[in-house]
Amino acid sequence: MRPLAAALLVVALGTGACSKDEYVAPPPARTSDAADPAAAAQTLAALQDAISAGDTSAAADLGADARSRDLLAAVVTNAGALGLTDVTLRYVTETGRTTGADGWDGQVAVTWRVDGHDAASARTELPVSFAGHGASIAAIGGTGARLPLWLSGPLAVERAGDVLVSVAGDPARAPAYLAAARRAVTQVRAVVPGQAGLVVEVPADPDGLQRTLDTAPGQYSAIAAVTAPVDGSQAAGSPVHVFLNRSVYDDLDPVAAQVVMTHEAVHALTDAVGARQAPLWLVEGFADYVALRDVDLPLTKTAGQVATEVRKDGTPKTLPPDSEFDPTASHLGGVYEAAWLVCVTLADHAGERALVDLYEQVRDGGELAAALREHAGWTEAELTAAWQERLRSLPGVAG
Repeated sequence: MRPLAAALLVVALGTGACSKDEYVAPPPARTSDAADPAAAAQTLAALQDAISAGDTSAAADLGADARSRDLLAAVVTNAGALGLTDVTLRYVTETGRTTGADGWDGQVAVTWRVDGHDAASARTELPVSFAGHGASIAAIGGTGARLPLWLSGPLAVERAGDVLVSVAGDPARAPAYLAAARRAVTQVRAVVPGQAGLVVEVPADPDGLQRTLDTAPGQYSAIAAVTAPVDGSQAAGSPVHVFLNRSVYDDLDPVAAQVVMTHEAVHALTDAVGARQAPLWLVEGFADYVALRDVDLPLTKTAGQVATEVRKDGTPKTLPPDSEFDPTASHLGGVYEAAWLVCVTLADHAGERALVDLYEQVRDGGELAAALREHAGWTEAELTAAWQERLRSLPGVAG
């Protein structure tokens, strides 16, 4: 969520060019002697020019100390490696004092786009600490705002064709992330042809993921990956990337890691993030259907958790409700397995093409009941009954 910058309007009462009925917006007010908005705007313009020119030295010269000089040089390197376009940095307003007699914090509006991947530019506002009355930059980012990964420090960038991976921290696994992302795109295209490329971002650690997505502490601590708009916007066309949680993803065996990557690629490549009307059992179940489609694993592995729950609590009376997909829930694995089995049931009954058509129709705003009738010849009650029968037949439940 982006902070909103308030603008004050004043009535022009003088005898100049403005009439008494016109309003003019004054420049951002200086609330401390340290703040110089004009100097800050000039510094940001110089950084924007350095990014555009790929001039790491010019960017480093804008840093207030050794740490910030290294950061700004890395920002330019990152932008070049990622192929960023439409990079703009605009001073908005002062937000408070920072350390040093001539330092203060300001809010800065930023835009950027990964050329060849993002259809539109991402837009956000974030805090920047200025020094030297605005002539230099001491730090980028702060609490309560997203910090785009390319602005956080040095990145290792790997790309192949239309797949791109950017990694913060230890870059040793970057080639493995790229290989998994490329295979994920191939697997998605085998089921849903004609999909675009993929961008995967890998923060250094859980704290980095939290800063990148501006989430509550621990929200994704148990999640291996998440697909989300890079700027937090829900507007149509906002760039959507896959973000890995290294503390979980890196501990997965190769098969499980690939399933996770492909699952998230389905979300990213099929515009599932914006499918607000689609039930989560369909969104998440379809992603797992694609991810597990060519994986040779027994049901004791792919449906072992939901089988345990059915054996303990009995067959669910309804398809998995959206409320069950809380990322902090302890039974999340069983919920995802249950959703996957709904989609497997549909594909077994009506064919994979029917499942894809149903998914796309509901994702695009179509009613589930109508899509079920058209593509599967079922009512939701009939689908539920068939799914319940499949649950009862799982190893460890039947017999």
